Amino acid sequence: MKKLIVGTLVAVGLATAAAPLLLAQSADKPHAERFAHWHGHGKRAFRLPSERAEARLAYLKTALKITDKQQAQWDRFAETLRQQARNADDRIKARRAQREQGVTHARPTAIERMERRQARLAAGAERLGQMLAAAKPLYAALSPDQQQIADELFAHRGHDGFRRHGWHRRS
Repeated sequence: MKKLIVGTLVAVGLATAAAPLLLAQSADKPHAERFAHWHGHGKRAFRLPSERAEARLAYLKTALKITDKQQAQWDRFAETLRQQARNADDRIKARRAQREQGVTHARPTAIERMERRQARLAAGAERLGQMLAAAKPLYAALSPDQQQIADELFAHRGHDGFRRHGWHRRS
């Protein structure tokens, strides 16, 4: 019991002694740099959706083991995703350009916010319809084993392309 108490006291003492050093070290970095990783503003592997889409498509094609017979359906599906990613790139570039120019907007009213949300949801529904139209023929051309893999890979995803609550399977 004494060893446990002494060990705990030593650990607390070391942590207390190290805290000012850690705070001083982080104080040297600018505020934005210290907290950039929390807000997603650090260095990113992919700066635009089209870059992420190409990596995702390469992974999907390998995981699904697309055959020569399935290539035409795959190409239509992949081109749909590429086009959607290019459109997203354009939207992001336009927002970045506005931000760099210092364009400021008045705070929207509640009605304007609802209208904007409605427009975003309608655009999202249209993109989903395009993806579904391209995915159905591909899915139909897949073997049962490939379909099982596709069921896992095409599961509901968050806006960042990954499941929001980890990689666990929902029951």
